[in-house]
Amino acid sequence: MDRPPVALWRHWPGDDQHAGALAASTLRFQQAYDWDFVKLTPNGAYSVRDWGVRSVWDGDPEGSRTITQRPIQTPEDWRSLRPLSPTQGMLGEMLQTLRGVRRGLGPATPLFHTVFSPLAQAQRLAGPAFFQHLRDAPDLVRAALDVITETTVDYLAHVRRAGADGLFYAVQWADAHTWTRDAYRQWGEPWDRQVLEAAAQVFDFILLHIHGSRIFFDLFVDYPVHAINWHDRETPPSLAEGLQRFKGAVVGGISQQTLAYGTVEEVHAEAQDALQQTGARRFILGTGCVTLITTPAENVRAVRAAVHTRFPAFSQELG
Repeated sequence: MDRPPVALWRHWPGDDQHAGALAASTLRFQQAYDWDFVKLTPNGAYSVRDWGVRSVWDGDPEGSRTITQRPIQTPEDWRSLRPLSPTQGMLGEMLQTLRGVRRGLGPATPLFHTVFSPLAQAQRLAGPAFFQHLRDAPDLVRAALDVITETTVDYLAHVRRAGADGLFYAVQWADAHTWTRDAYRQWGEPWDRQVLEAAAQVFDFILLHIHGSRIFFDLFVDYPVHAINWHDRETPPSLAEGLQRFKGAVVGGISQQTLAYGTVEEVHAEAQDALQQTGARRFILGTGCVTLITTPAENVRAVRAAVHTRFPAFSQELG
């Protein structure tokens, strides 16, 4: 490819509860915009639903769901956690979705699937009580993280067989709002590495997403991943700084807010600045996270147009 790849992805509230509906929405988005890869974006609580988490979509513009029920209320509740079957329940539903998207895409377009870190899953299971549990019963939480990791690793091979070429590994709350660096190294990194080492055995490409602001970017630069995506317009480092610190590719360049509420000209300007920062090398153009569901179609089209403007020979090839 003689230009940087470009891709956007988004949530599909409502449709993300059902395999057929989510597959259809994902394919329609790809058919409309022809991204260089497709990322399947299930709802954020999909991996913990079968442990008892319940959620609703209540209008969030990201398309994210609000958790209404958590199974872990007391430290002792962590003892009840058992490994899930990766082919049953909501995990099985996502495998069915992957198979449907793969059939619709054909073999040529890379397909990535979202998997959340064990720590992110644990925090969804317990909510705000999680940190008190860490203080009161760290051994119980540690054992539960092992169970979550076992389920996640088991799921990866099934994800690959269902048609995914790559992994979108989402780390959440790895930031100064939530943790210290040392605390994340203790409670996040060991289980991250177990998942990523397993993922490296089955996937050709791993894209790490670091969610949030004031992120601990430098904790992740030696993770075994090929690319890193973060909210580069809202939190350090910049794309240029990220390229200096990380040997792989960086993904982003356009603010969620600009994409949703800015003009076509503003979207184009951020894209061109991102291409300038990176020299269009080791770079995938996108946004720092999901595309808001309120984003105008003309702004989504502008993301691809920005690449065509910078690489006119490619644009002429497309006609």
